[in-house]
Amino acid sequence: MRTVCGVDEAGRGPVIGPMVIAGICASLNLLEEIGVKDSKKLSPGRREKLAKEIRKIAHRIEIRVVEPEKIDSLRMEMTLNEIEVLFFAEIIDALDCKEVYVDAADVNESRFAENIKSHLKREVKIISRHKADEIYPAVSAASIIAKVERDRRIADIAREIGDFGSGYPADPRTTQILKDYLQKHGTLPPHVRKSWKSVKKLLMEMSQSNLDAF
Repeated sequence: MRTVCGVDEAGRGPVIGPMVIAGICASLNLLEEIGVKDSKKLSPGRREKLAKEIRKIAHRIEIRVVEPEKIDSLRMEMTLNEIEVLFFAEIIDALDCKEVYVDAADVNESRFAENIKSHLKREVKIISRHKADEIYPAVSAASIIAKVERDRRIADIAREIGDFGSGYPADPRTTQILKDYLQKHGTLPPHVRKSWKSVKKLLMEMSQSNLDAF
């Protein structure tokens, strides 16, 4: 049986919660048998079921959870793409594979692969493609593992600070809970990426609103 390895992330863009990056190595035949697909095209229930099946058949699974504080700290020195490169490389090293499929975060697929290679401890063939989670079963499986792990952590955060919707900057529910929390506590809620432009803009608007009140 041919073993394939893939890496993908979940939660790159949200303003609330961590980014989760997952890598898996498993039999291609078995991945095809259980019917893995891009996690975004699956219902939460189906993702949960597939995640359990993937864990049973995978030779190896590696997960890295990049918390908002870590993202903010790294973004003082690098771009989000460069952050992904670092953690993709860390996972690929841990997978100890000779060939890996990755979902390209860079507009330039080959550049994303070369950047990852520059951080690896050994020579690895990297197949970097946009929408790799729709093309390669190993990346589909990685996307499912990453999404399920992130969803679990998002559920914990929601229990802590209340329902905040999708967590994306464009979500009115997300924006509203940030505003409400700021007005009530004078600070942002936990688990927020303070380096996001939308958060900086909100802080400026709230600060100006408070000044106008005097």
